[in-house]
Amino acid sequence: MDYRIEKDTIGEIKVPADRLWGAQTQRSKENFPIGSEKMPIEVIYAFAVLKKSAAISNHRLGKLSADKKDAIVYAADEILTGKLNDHFPLVVWQTGSGTQSNMNVNEVIAHLGSQWLEQQGKEERLHPNDDVNMSQSSNDTFPTALHVAGVIAVEDHLLPAIAKLKETFQSKSEQFKDIIKIGRTHLQDATPLTLGQEISGWEAMLDKSARMITDTVEYMKELAIGGTAVGTGINAHPEFGAMTATEISSFTGKTFISAPNKFHALTSHDEVVAVHGAVKALAADLMKIANDVRWLASGPRSGLGEITIPANEPGSSIMPGKVNPTQSEALTMVVTQVMGNDAAIGFAASQGNFELNVFKPVIIYNFLQSVYLLADSMVAFNDNCAVGIEPNLAKIEHNLHNSLMLVTALNPYIGYENAAKIAKLAHAEGLSLKEAALQSGLLTEEQFDQYVDPAKMIQPKA
Repeated sequence: MDYRIEKDTIGEIKVPADRLWGAQTQRSKENFPIGSEKMPIEVIYAFAVLKKSAAISNHRLGKLSADKKDAIVYAADEILTGKLNDHFPLVVWQTGSGTQSNMNVNEVIAHLGSQWLEQQGKEERLHPNDDVNMSQSSNDTFPTALHVAGVIAVEDHLLPAIAKLKETFQSKSEQFKDIIKIGRTHLQDATPLTLGQEISGWEAMLDKSARMITDTVEYMKELAIGGTAVGTGINAHPEFGAMTATEISSFTGKTFISAPNKFHALTSHDEVVAVHGAVKALAADLMKIANDVRWLASGPRSGLGEITIPANEPGSSIMPGKVNPTQSEALTMVVTQVMGNDAAIGFAASQGNFELNVFKPVIIYNFLQSVYLLADSMVAFNDNCAVGIEPNLAKIEHNLHNSLMLVTALNPYIGYENAAKIAKLAHAEGLSLKEAALQSGLLTEEQFDQYVDPAKMIQPKA
C-alpha cells in the first residue's frame, strides 16, 4: 500500500495515500482496534452540516475568508452525498468526547477543501484545527452533531414509521368494529369486546407514544455549539452559537437553537435520556402488540387462531407446511435490544463529570440504533404482517360462545354468587352456560337468552 506522511503535535505518521483523513484519524484508527461498531454515518453527516454552518458563521463574523468558507462548504457537501463514507473509519470505542471523530471530519474537509482551492487556482489552504474547527471544540461540536443526528432520525424516520403502522390499525379497527369476540385478562377468558375495539387499543398506544416522542424531542433541538471547551465559549464570537444554530436549521429544516446554558449542554445528556425513554415506552407497546398478534394467530389448529396473518416464508426446516409469526419475532427481538440500549444510555448519561460527559459516542450509537431499528421493524411489521391481518370468524364465534365469562351479564339479575355457581357448574360438568343456568333453576330459557347477549356487553349502557 502507498503511504504519505502526515504530521500533528505528536509527530509524524503514515496515512494510506488514497485516504483523505490525516494524522489524528490515523492514530485513533491504530490505537483503538476495538470491535466493529463504527461511528454512525448519520453523526458524520450531522458534523458535515455543522462544519459548513460554522464556516458560514465565521465568515459573516469576519474571522474566515470567503475562499476558505467556500472550500469548507464544498467539502462538507461532498460528504453529504455519501460518496466519502469510506473515509470515516473510526469506531465508537474511542475517546469519550468524540474528539477523534470531530478531527476525522475536520481532516477530511481540510484535505478535500485544500484540493478544491488548488483546483480553483487559490493560494490558501485549509487547516483542520485553525480553519475547519474555528470557534469550536470537540466538546461542543460532538454533542451538537449528536442532537442533530438524533432529531433527524426521530422526526424523519421513527415518527413516519409509527404513523404508518397506526394508520393500518386505525383501518383494521374500523373494518372489524362489528366482530364480537371474547376478551382475555390474566390469560383467562373475560367479557366480550369487538376485534375493532381490541385493535383500537394498539392504535392508541402508537398515538400516545408518538406524542410523547414528539414532545420530548423538542429538548434535543437545543445545541451545545458556542460553548467550546468547557461552556464559556472561549475562542468563539458571542454570536457564533446562535448564528450557527440558525444555519443548521436552514440546512436541515429543523428548528434548532443554541442552548441557553452551555455548561449544561456539554456535561448533561438528560434530553437524550428523556427522548430514549419515550422510545422505550414505544418499544414496550410494540412488544405487547407483537405478542398479541402472534397469540391471536397461534395455531392453526391447536392455538387461539382468532386471526390469520400472512404466510411469508416456510417456518421450519423439518416440519412441512409450518408457518411462523416471524414479523412478531423480529419486532420483539428489536424491542429487547432497545431495552438494553436504554440501560446503556441512562448509565452513560449519569457519568457527566465536572464540565464534560465522556460517554458521548456510546450514547449516540445506542440512541440511533434504537431509533432506526424500531423504524425499520415497524415498517416491516406493517407491510408484511399488520396489513394482512384477517379475522377467523368461525374460531371467534366458537370461542365467544364457549366462554364461561359471558355469565358476567347475569350479575345484575341473580347476583355475583349465583352467577359464579352457574359458571362453576358448567365448567365442572362440561355444560354450556345456558345448560348450566337451566339446570340450576335460577333462570328460564327466555330469561337467559334475554340477559346473555354478547352484543349488549361490548359497550356501556346508555
